[in-house]
Amino acid sequence: MSSFVAALAALVALQATAPQAVPATGQPAPRPAVIAQVPPRAVIISPPTESVLRAGTEVPLIMAESITTNGKKLRVGQRIRMQVATDVRLGSAVVIPVGSLAEGEVTDVKNKGMWGKSGRIEARVLNVRVGDRLIRLTGTFDDKGVTGTAAVVTSIVLLPLAGFFVTGTSANIPAGSGVKAFLDEDLRIVVP
Repeated sequence: MSSFVAALAALVALQATAPQAVPATGQPAPRPAVIAQVPPRAVIISPPTESVLRAGTEVPLIMAESITTNGKKLRVGQRIRMQVATDVRLGSAVVIPVGSLAEGEVTDVKNKGMWGKSGRIEARVLNVRVGDRLIRLTGTFDDKGVTGTAAVVTSIVLLPLAGFFVTGTSANIPAGSGVKAFLDEDLRIVVP
């Protein structure tokens, strides 16, 4: 009888480990779904922010020196000294302080001349220095003297050759004149 009980126990154990019977449809019986644990997600308290002063931000400048076509000494490529007129801020942080030195360059010069021709200056803004860093700027400015056309016409009527000696006025950009410039690069700011 003990061999009968042992054989019966072996049969029960074999049935428990045997694969499930295939239903009449020919498909294996579905296995129970296993639910996997999903790791918890991090909670974002506030969205990430990046402090960036964008290219195109206005940087108001003033001329630190006068430039003129009078005297015919101004040349293309000559450097011009300027200063920042007001603080440039990102929120409450000052990024470019008032008084920072800026630099421009003369791009075209036409001196006044005979027959009422007026003088002209064209220039562009190059950069501003903040600490040991040069920040690229963009922007152009110019001035044109007054033509002497009316004086030329009047002089020709009175004395035909006199118009040759009439000139227009020189172009002049005095110290303290405002110049509008813009950042030419994004500035990533670290606020302490």
